[in-house]
Amino acid sequence: MPKFAKYPSLDGQTVFVSGGGSGIGADIVTAFAEQGARVGFVDIDAAAGERVLDKIADLGGQAHFEQLDLRDVGAIKEGFARMIAALGAPVALVNNAARDDRHDWREVDEAYYDERIATNLRHMFFSTQACAPAMIEAGKGGAIVNMGSNSWWQGMGGMPVYTTSKSGVHGMTRSFARDLGPHGIRVNTVVPGWIMTERQKELWVNEEDLKKQLERQCIPEPIDPVYVARMVLWLCSDDSAMCSANNFFVEGGAV
Repeated sequence: MPKFAKYPSLDGQTVFVSGGGSGIGADIVTAFAEQGARVGFVDIDAAAGERVLDKIADLGGQAHFEQLDLRDVGAIKEGFARMIAALGAPVALVNNAARDDRHDWREVDEAYYDERIATNLRHMFFSTQACAPAMIEAGKGGAIVNMGSNSWWQGMGGMPVYTTSKSGVHGMTRSFARDLGPHGIRVNTVVPGWIMTERQKELWVNEEDLKKQLERQCIPEPIDPVYVARMVLWLCSDDSAMCSANNFFVEGGAV
């Protein structure tokens, strides 16, 4: 079993996570709670959010959940305002929510395109817009982590609107890093590889494709979501105080 680090700079701090009800997001919420942070998280799935709340309670942690459709910009503003009122200004925001549904480029219409961009990219901008003023006013600096994907770096097909949105995450990260850096807020992108969440295993993992993936990785082992969560913790802790506008890969050295 790995022996993970404890980050004193996260103990007692407020952090917000989007898409925290399942998959990588649930591991991120849990990891922050284990550090002693007060975690506010949002998800469209109310039942999943309640399950994570129960898990955090069992750990003796503190969490606040808002059921929220991140495709609705007005709901983003209202939901994060409620979390700020409940928990105080965050020192960290993790823009994690996304869906990597496969699709055929020939069948994409305008409505599907716009909905996928809203699901995978647009909410990151407006969540940052909703939280950054409170972070600035608090005067503690802080960190924003946007979740990217190595799918577009590797030139994957079969989901072009998803890879388009995820490539946009990197440009947004670098621009926000420049704009928020004078306030001591650093902004980075975490780039997961093929992470073995329950969703991935249920929908797309099969023996042949997994074998090919592990052959591409320098470390030929399936990647558990916990390792993405640990990278996020480090980027939100004081240990990464001079890291901004950059990409941090968790993909086993996939080439």
